[in-house]
Amino acid sequence: MEILDTTIQSISFLHNEIIIFAVFGFIIGGIDDFIIDILYLIRKINRRLFIYSIYRRMTGATLPQSAWPGEMAIFIPAWNEANVIGAMLRNSLNSWRAGGFHIFVGVYPNDPNSITTIADIAASDARVTMVIAPHDGPTTKADCLNHIWAAMTRAEKARGMRFKAIVLHDAEDVVHADEIRLFDMMIDRFDMVQIPVRPLLSQQSQWVAGHYADEFAESHGKHLVMREAIGAAVPSAGVGCAIKRGMMAKIAALRHGEPFDSASLTEDYEIGLRIAELEGRTAFVVMNDAQGGLICTQEHFPDTLKDAVKQKARWFVGISLAGWDRMGWSGSWQERWMRLHDRRGSLSALVLFAAYMSVISYGILLAASLFGRASIPDYSPVMHAALLCTSVLMFWRLSFRFAFSARAYGWKQGLLAIPRTLIANIIAMLAARRAMGEYWKQLRGGPVVWDKTSHRFPGLAPEQP
Repeated sequence: MEILDTTIQSISFLHNEIIIFAVFGFIIGGIDDFIIDILYLIRKINRRLFIYSIYRRMTGATLPQSAWPGEMAIFIPAWNEANVIGAMLRNSLNSWRAGGFHIFVGVYPNDPNSITTIADIAASDARVTMVIAPHDGPTTKADCLNHIWAAMTRAEKARGMRFKAIVLHDAEDVVHADEIRLFDMMIDRFDMVQIPVRPLLSQQSQWVAGHYADEFAESHGKHLVMREAIGAAVPSAGVGCAIKRGMMAKIAALRHGEPFDSASLTEDYEIGLRIAELEGRTAFVVMNDAQGGLICTQEHFPDTLKDAVKQKARWFVGISLAGWDRMGWSGSWQERWMRLHDRRGSLSALVLFAAYMSVISYGILLAASLFGRASIPDYSPVMHAALLCTSVLMFWRLSFRFAFSARAYGWKQGLLAIPRTLIANIIAMLAARRAMGEYWKQLRGGPVVWDKTSHRFPGLAPEQP
């Protein structure tokens, strides 16, 4: 009994400490989100009442042709993508029939299956060029993209022309038919243009893959919109993104001819910030097509817990951890605010862990109190107020998650988004743990490599591990 009482006392002490950390961590993060939400609502109301009441919103049907039309270079890095790259290329070639573009696909010598698949398509369609890296893979996506860039510049010299912009895509992307035309027009005004990414729903994984749908619906429905609205840089999502040829060349000149940092796991996120640092203009364009559908990039995200944790860990390392010392805190207050918002991911996972531990410890103490072995935690008035504030902010957050998921996928998915938050939290906590280990390896001089997840294309069987 003495051991039991000591254990309960330790749990009580632990509960009182971690609940303070969890509650005030939630409040700080919740207020950050709340401010963005309010600014978004003000902007939306203003545009609805004053702007769109005067000007008709542009769509794919009314999108004008570029005054200076040009050809787009499509960059697709690939490592062990034989399962999806063929279908992706055929779909893209068919969707963009009328557009001016050329596809460059980067592969590695030790990936013969992908090489065979791409070579067959390139042999039958002159709009596809395969770029084989001079070394075995995997390295990083950035390294693969740099080899594609070099191949593109050689192609320009051979053809006596220059591409207008570089468009980034992944091997599993489902592209939109109006994408090339939109980029051709918008890149006249901006140095980088990002269109929304909308995850495809998976019947095999309503919970794990489904949580990506919820997160991207809100992130690309609100956060990127607000970044542009307040004057902060729009980071590239790595897919559905066009970068002006001249700006890419400017970045390459500053990096010894390589525009992408081979030591980065999130080269896509970083290049958007680099463009802003060079005083380039970045834009996030939300536009519907003639049928009322969103002009966006779609793809299947990881279906399994293992792959989701692996992918989220890569994002945490590149943005939240390595991004801290790689990109610094330069720029306006708006830019610094958004970088802080991006980099709080790992700390948020720690706050989530503390919150769940406080709930579990409270349950243990409540059960022990039924047997007279402990007393129910008695919180101060300040803590009661903090808990109430946390509850209100949580309800507000879940309401927004429901609203954006419902707008993108329908009310049923909006309702599922609420319990899926629990899955998202578990994945975030596991990913943060993995990210810390990976980042520690990097700090000790370990290699930075392409930590690939399994991909699939609509209508094809899932990739076998």
